Order: sequence, then structure tokens, then C-alpha cells
Amino acid sequence: MSEQVASAIVYGVIPPRFGSPPLQAVADRLPYLAGLGIDAVWLSPIAACPPGEFGYGVVDELAVRRDYGDEDDLRALVRRAHAEGIRVLLDLVPNHTSHLHPFFTDGEHVDWYDRDADGQPTHYFNWTHLPNLNYDNPDVRAYMDSVFTHWVSEFDVDGFRVDACWGVQYRRPEYWPAWSRMLRELKPGLLLIAEASARDEYWYESGYDVAYDWTDDLGKWAWEQVFDERAEIAARLDRALAADPRPERVFRFLDNNDTGPRFVTRYGPLLTRAAAALVLTLPGIPCVYTGEEVGAEYEPYGEAGVVDWEADPHGLREWYRALCRLRASRPALRGAAWARVGIAPDRGDCYAYVRGEPGPEAALVLLNFGDDEARMQVTLPDGFEALARASALVDVLGDEEVSGPAAGISVPPGSARVLEERR
Repeated sequence: MSEQVASAIVYGVIPPRFGSPPLQAVADRLPYLAGLGIDAVWLSPIAACPPGEFGYGVVDELAVRRDYGDEDDLRALVRRAHAEGIRVLLDLVPNHTSHLHPFFTDGEHVDWYDRDADGQPTHYFNWTHLPNLNYDNPDVRAYMDSVFTHWVSEFDVDGFRVDACWGVQYRRPEYWPAWSRMLRELKPGLLLIAEASARDEYWYESGYDVAYDWTDDLGKWAWEQVFDERAEIAARLDRALAADPRPERVFRFLDNNDTGPRFVTRYGPLLTRAAAALVLTLPGIPCVYTGEEVGAEYEPYGEAGVVDWEADPHGLREWYRALCRLRASRPALRGAAWARVGIAPDRGDCYAYVRGEPGPEAALVLLNFGDDEARMQVTLPDGFEALARASALVDVLGDEEVSGPAAGISVPPGSARVLEERR
């Protein structure tokens, strides 16, 4: 995985929650996102779809949806993003179309859709309005290739979050390797995110950079119940993280379009602070989702509304900004190396690990998910003796010096420390 991919901090964007007209509103907020430390934005689907749709029921894969803006608005957004050092990722839907798509209704593309033994179009879950495309048809494959290349060639986008790509894998697994080679020949350095489980190495072998932090069950977030009981957080995190075959290739998040009520709604601001530190200091590609850093509370598929960007009732914004900037400045936090650290006394609401290889750039991360201050005695892995023997360490997140590990390290409630040897 390239350094350009490893360094990504992605911001998930629901354009209408930024204001109106949506694409212009997103473009206007790019300087703010750059200041937050974001270097890639993932736009929820912007292709034409029926009125009221969130975007996954597409009726024209090659057109910008009119309620968001037009092609010039998208080009302006991409130009402004690049000027801010931000990459633009589109959310495309190759698995299916809307049942209102001209291909499905015109009677001329019958064999473009996957059908069962009775000739009826297939679909997943209860998505009866989203018929599956037939990837055994070479015309479908050629068309979908042209859809992806269109957005790169015409708008200079920098990558894709590919919706329900697991469906195409089921029906035509050889499609994705050929697709990724084609796209990377067109524009090397694209960031390709699979909406599929990071526990399936197929996605990396097929040319995707990262995949979702899911279990082996479709759509089930690996951390779905991790935070439900404070005393069980450490054990549940251990099980979830141990299941990742390539931790550095995991797309990590607290919120996205499918997680329902926001994390801060479910768990409160203190736990959100500690969990955000977890996401932004573990191996993998972190994602911050629309308004997460200001404690915005909504459901993505619920009633529309614009995030109040001036409000920050829990004081989260500067915490997220500090975490993003720290990750960007520390190679150890962007790399693959990490190892669990033992804690005494053993507390289920605390967690610790080292990031990076042994040496002066290694970082010790301490997380307190609880409501009370925690003093941690840590047992560092072999190779980190210099860090263990240090008489004092620097908390580069909180910008303060603390006593070395031998004395025990205090971590405030709902907080984190990222500790390095004094340089």
C-alpha cells in the first residue's frame, strides 16, 4: 500500500447536510476540512436518482443529480479540493440500478439484469426496487467500466467508495481484478474502497486499497457491540482487532451512512472522544463522517437537515483536529506496525498499544473509555525497552510531559494519551 493511501484521513460527506445548493456548499467548506486535517472527501452518491432517494437507486450513472448541482459545480468542487490538498472520492453503485432506470424499463436491456430460473430479476435483502445487473453479459461489464472511467477522465476524481461490490464478487469474482488494473492504468494512485468485509483478502488481491471494518456477516460493523458494556470494551476490541488479516487495510469509522443514530447519540461525548482516538491511532484508514467532529446528531436516511457547523456542544472539534494533525505528523501512526500492551490493574474500560517499530519514533497509545481517571501500569512488548525505561515521556496529543511507564501513567476519563520518548 502506497504512502499516499496510508496517509489518508477520509471525511464522509452527505452533500445536502452541508447546505444548498449541495455541491457548492461542500466546496465552500473544503478550507474548513483541510484545516481539520482531512485529505480526502468521500461524497455520498451524486449520480441521478429518483426524487427523495439518498442515492443508491441510480437512474443514470453518468449524470450529476440535479438537486445537488450540475457538472460545472462538480468540476469546481474537485478543483477547489485539489487546491486544498484534498482528494475527491465518489460513491458509485455498480451492483444494481433503480427499478426506474431506463435500462430496466425500456424492454431492450432484458439481458442486462441478473435473473432467476423463472426469469425474474434478482436482488439482495429486501431491495426489490434495486435489481441486480448481469455481469456475465460483456456489455454490462464494458458499460460499468465506462462509468468509472467517465468520472476519472471528465472530472479528475481521485478514487471511489464502491457500493455493494460484494454482490458483483458473488456473481462475477473475476470482474474486480480486471477493473482495478484498468483504472490504475488510467490514473495511478487512485484510492479504492470496497464496501465489503476487510476480513476477506480477496479485496486486496483484487486491487482495492482498503475494505470495511465488518465481520464476516454482510454489513455488520466489527465494533457494533464493543462499546455497549464498559467493562467488556477491552476484551471485545481484542477479539475484533485480532480478526483483521491486514489491519493497515481496514477502513475504520464510528459513523457512516448505515450506522443509524450517531455514535455520540448512542454513547455520549466522553466515550466518543476515546473512540475517536482509537480510530485515528490504529492501523488502517480512518473516516470521520458528516458533522461527527461537532457532535451532530441525526440519522443519514432520516429527515433532511443541515449540520450546524458553528455548534460544538461537547467541544469535540479541537479534539478531532488534534488527532488528525497528530496522525499526519507521525509516521508510526500511519504505518502497519502495532502491538497490544498489557495494563495493570486490568480494566475492561482501558486499552493500550504501541504503534511503530521499536525505536525513538515508536508511540505508546493509552485509551480510557471510562468515566473516571485511570492510572495505568503498562507492560511493553519485547523490543520497546527504551520506551519502558524512560523516566519521562511526552504526550504529543496533549502537549505535556508525564512520568515514565514505571511510575504509572494517568489518563483522564474519556480521553487518550499518545506518548513518545522525549527527543
